[in-house]
Amino acid sequence: MADTGPILVVDDEESVREVVKLYLTKEGFAVETAADGEEALRKIKATNPRLIVLDLMLPRKDGREVCREIRQELTTPIIMLTARGEELDRILGLELGADDYMCKPFSPRELVARIRAVLRRVDNPAGNNREVLIFPGLVIDYSAHRVTVNSREMDLAPKEFELLYFLARNARRLFSREQLLESVWGYEYGGDSRTVDTHIRRLRDKLGPPAAHYLITVWGVGYKFEVTP
Repeated sequence: MADTGPILVVDDEESVREVVKLYLTKEGFAVETAADGEEALRKIKATNPRLIVLDLMLPRKDGREVCREIRQELTTPIIMLTARGEELDRILGLELGADDYMCKPFSPRELVARIRAVLRRVDNPAGNNREVLIFPGLVIDYSAHRVTVNSREMDLAPKEFELLYFLARNARRLFSREQLLESVWGYEYGGDSRTVDTHIRRLRDKLGPPAAHYLITVWGVGYKFEVTP
């Protein structure tokens, strides 16, 4: 594995930490763990993790606040763990900047697969592709993982960047939510397709005009990217 930092697993249940650590270690990942929110923030500063698995329900400082503090300074990918059926928690986690979520109880193997999918995009966002997409007021530099609107650089989370790039690269093509989940998330997604709605809303809020207007909603179908007059 790349030596860009460990996977940080944050959960107040020791059994969860140990099982996830066991599976990740077998896959060759370096792993750090934390049992509460304050310990997690200390470990983040000390180890610069390449990805964070973050439980929402934590003592001392909960996962929402930890996620909020991380996103004030870092774009480190975050996979959030939530109790099954807590839809509002999942949506809030995504709005705070989490890249993905899994419901408890979860399959450790599926978590490893999702971690790998996220890291493939983060560790090698461009591959051999050095494409730069240019639209009025918007530039998407795939190799540099950079988006500028009216010459101002945007601070996008990795999943937000991937979603914007995918739609822009396939401009004028309409995609359903399920197609976007499959294409951008990179695996068969078992969650709510409204995850896409949350990410589109966050993108529009961050980009502002004119770029936000390029993300077109086709009601009852999905989304497309189109430069309109």
